[in-house]
Amino acid sequence: MRSVPTWALVSSGCAPVFLITGWLMAASLQGRPYDPAAQTISVLAAPGNSGSWVMTAAFVALGFCHLLTAWGLRPAATAGRMALAAGGVSALAVAVFPAPSSGGSLSHGSVAAVGFAVLAAWPVLAARAGTAVPWALRPFPSLGATAVMAAGAAWFLIELHLHGVAGVAERAVTTLQSVWPFVVVVSCLRGSLHDGCPS
Repeated sequence: MRSVPTWALVSSGCAPVFLITGWLMAASLQGRPYDPAAQTISVLAAPGNSGSWVMTAAFVALGFCHLLTAWGLRPAATAGRMALAAGGVSALAVAVFPAPSSGGSLSHGSVAAVGFAVLAAWPVLAARAGTAVPWALRPFPSLGATAVMAAGAAWFLIELHLHGVAGVAERAVTTLQSVWPFVVVVSCLRGSLHDGCPS
């Protein structure tokens, strides 16, 4: 049976590292005017900001990590792999269409919304039935991951509308979305040591 290649452990593990390191470094370069509790990650990548190049590079790295992981995650259902890849493309698109320094942007908002949606949906779309299926690809854990991510995205939208702690909400949901592929890969690699991952 075909299993997940070990390099997928690197691509999936690097995704949250690039994302979190990116926003921490970019916020540090941006300085005091930036409020990480209230302002979004995208603000850090806005043209003209001191740390924009760091956050933009983090989005690009995140996108490629998701694309590589989707390619290597062969035990997952095809629909889930495609959704994860779409999440990677969305991260690249966020870098191409950054948020403006002030005001809104339809193009940026659209690609960010698509990214949130597909990355929330991919766990349940990747699920497969069967006793030999790795734990993180089974229906119940996959549905749980999607539900938590969807709830996090809803929380982010509410905080954004209320001008509350949108930065906190966004960081929570994006961290979960970037970590879950790593959880799935580890689950598959552990499963392959015993029963083998499904092809």
